[in-house]
Amino acid sequence: MREIEFDTVVKTVRDLIIHCSTDLPEDMYNALKTSVEVEKSPVAKAVLEQILDNAHIAKTEERPLCQDTGLAVFFVRVGEEVRIKGGLLRDAINMGTEQGYKDGYLRASTCHPFTRANLKDTIGYNLPAIIHFDLVAGDKIEIEYAAKGGGSENVSRARVFPPAAGKEGIIEYVTEVVSDAGGNPCPPIVVGVGIGGTFEKAVISSKHALFRDIGTENPDEELNEMEQIMLEKINNLGIGAMGMGGTKTAMAVHIESNPCHIASLPVSVNIQCHSSRHAHITL
Repeated sequence: MREIEFDTVVKTVRDLIIHCSTDLPEDMYNALKTSVEVEKSPVAKAVLEQILDNAHIAKTEERPLCQDTGLAVFFVRVGEEVRIKGGLLRDAINMGTEQGYKDGYLRASTCHPFTRANLKDTIGYNLPAIIHFDLVAGDKIEIEYAAKGGGSENVSRARVFPPAAGKEGIIEYVTEVVSDAGGNPCPPIVVGVGIGGTFEKAVISSKHALFRDIGTENPDEELNEMEQIMLEKINNLGIGAMGMGGTKTAMAVHIESNPCHIASLPVSVNIQCHSSRHAHITL
């Protein structure tokens, strides 16, 4: 049985959060640079250039990419042959989250759902983190992290269709969700789509789909084709960068699919903003 020190996880999570808050991921940075070159709208081109300037300033001055530093979302794959020495893995991730948000001077955004009172002095600074665990073979721990802001999260949707809706119904629904969102999620966006499973499985899958790097193909040919159709339809909406018009509303559509019940077809759409703060590390 391999052992990983509790404090090692804490420091890893802390550093991951601080890095992601100031360093635009390479996949999004490259996609934005390409978009500037091909964008036909002068206004949208100028907006894209400002987004890239913002990313440069954030990195060089070590300042957050956005004032909405989001809630911390983790997907954690835990090997069956590894254990945390000195505490629980969940506690280590939460402690690292609190340290990362505090030490990075990031906003504390968690609040009580009804009173809206900030929880930084009760539960903890930007706690609890949203953590999805999966037990896998091996002696390693894989941690995927993303900061999820309110603007993109608020326009995400889920619906259970009748099976007869089929691929055409899903494509139409995803396009409709993005159209209704308009400029609110700070496009250019990444669109995560979860299909199948149960209601909650579709939602979690749509969130996890956002972690896939822009420019990578879906290994499933049918889903890959659907992604390209959706992306074209979304970019034809004319919403554009920050809702100012143009041809680049979305950088990518990523689909994750699961087997589902014979009587249902759950579909979820989860959207990520142009900051697309995410990272993957293995311990």
